[in-house]
Amino acid sequence: MTDVRWRRLDPRMLVVGPLKNLMQLLPFLLVVLLTGRSGDLNQVWFAISGAAVVVLAGVLRWRTTRYRITDERVELHTGWLRRERRSVPRDRIRTVDLTASPLHRVFGLSVVQVGSATGGASTLDRSARMDLDAVSKTEAERLRRELLDRTSVAAPPVHRPAAEIARLDWSWLRFAPLTFSSLAGAGAVAGAGFNLLIEAGVDPRDIGVVDDTARRVATAPLWVGVGLAGAALLVVAGVGSLLLFAERWSGYRLTREPDGSLRVRHGLFTTRSLSVSHERLRGAQMSEPLLLRAGRGAQTRALSTGLRDGGSGAIAPPAPRVEAHRLAAAALQADPAEATRAALVPHPRAALHRRLTRAVLPTVALVAAVWVVDERTGLASLLLLPAAVWLAVDRYRGLGHALTARHLVTRLGGLRRRTVALQRDGVIGWTFRQSVVQRRAGLVTAEAVTAAGRGGYVVLDVAVSDAVALADATTPDLLRPFLAGARHAGHGERAVVTAQEHRS
Repeated sequence: MTDVRWRRLDPRMLVVGPLKNLMQLLPFLLVVLLTGRSGDLNQVWFAISGAAVVVLAGVLRWRTTRYRITDERVELHTGWLRRERRSVPRDRIRTVDLTASPLHRVFGLSVVQVGSATGGASTLDRSARMDLDAVSKTEAERLRRELLDRTSVAAPPVHRPAAEIARLDWSWLRFAPLTFSSLAGAGAVAGAGFNLLIEAGVDPRDIGVVDDTARRVATAPLWVGVGLAGAALLVVAGVGSLLLFAERWSGYRLTREPDGSLRVRHGLFTTRSLSVSHERLRGAQMSEPLLLRAGRGAQTRALSTGLRDGGSGAIAPPAPRVEAHRLAAAALQADPAEATRAALVPHPRAALHRRLTRAVLPTVALVAAVWVVDERTGLASLLLLPAAVWLAVDRYRGLGHALTARHLVTRLGGLRRRTVALQRDGVIGWTFRQSVVQRRAGLVTAEAVTAAGRGGYVVLDVAVSDAVALADATTPDLLRPFLAGARHAGHGERAVVTAQEHRS
């Protein structure tokens, strides 16, 4: 281990690092210069001093950062005043993510992000990630192969072509305005641009056309003003979501690498490459937010140890539902009918009653409170009742589960429906939860515990006997001793409690 030499980041980071920091500081420096008095040299010297500090910090960072890769560990040493030492066992590495911003691409560099699992079932915090910012593109590719495939350390890489699973279809662009993240991102970008103009002393509202339009809207009836503002907001958000989709997913390709890992590449200005080891893959998830589901679209994510829920596990952009099913099955190397398209078992009617109760009762209370305050508003709020009933019925229709030869499949959700195909050998425990209302209805919520994604995936409001049978069929060696003891005490709640005591 002591014979392995330490490596430094690419020397080009002496230029890229300070430039990157200066670009982040540029809006602030511009505000300082623009808001200062004409001829005031203090403002100029302040800006120059700030830039010099940023450049010096970049040089010190390069000088004090080094890393090495041994047969057992990856080590990273950083810092001058505040030193930091990280060491990750190679058998704990789960993902390798390559990212290159436009500035990195100009200098032929990439950022290598090494994701690992450290203790918790599905936690991937900062301590579980190691960033090498930045190395050459050739070195980044070599590190990706070396860290995901340990055999590549002792043997030269075999140059075999990767098998393409999918590439971008620009007709999928129609799904961009149907995702909340794209709309929120477009709004954030527009808001940041507006604030930057205000800070620079340029008020868009002072522009002649804008000011004239604002005055006309202000003198129009209220419903006209609200309608026009809403339409303008939708147009801006829609156009922004299309642009963000194009930037994020341009050049998208999903491939199966020669070592069996999944690799996702995409990005127009900032390129991204995520590699997920096949040995660490535990399942796939199809997400269908309400608007995307209405447009018959869905997005596929990989469930891998080292990838937390909501992280960078997306292996495809929003796409047609049929394509999302195909990609989930391709990632798991299974037939779609054995994964996310499996025929699901519906849940008991008592689950529908729970959905109705949980949706309608709070809505009735809200309508009653509004009615007391104002009768006209209360009359209009009655429209919330059929909406609550529809949402409850939709959530019940979304419930379902199935057990195939290799996967446990579960589906739930209304506003954001999720279908998960979890590998049966990736289930490491079970948790059973039962509220007082569920106990009276003979229902239970069973959660399959895994070391991937959110750490556990629930089968919501299923009959007690079905939950125990499902858990026993999925992981028979785990529950069989406890179920044998439960049989002497009777089935039902006793079996649930016994299995819960054995959760992982």
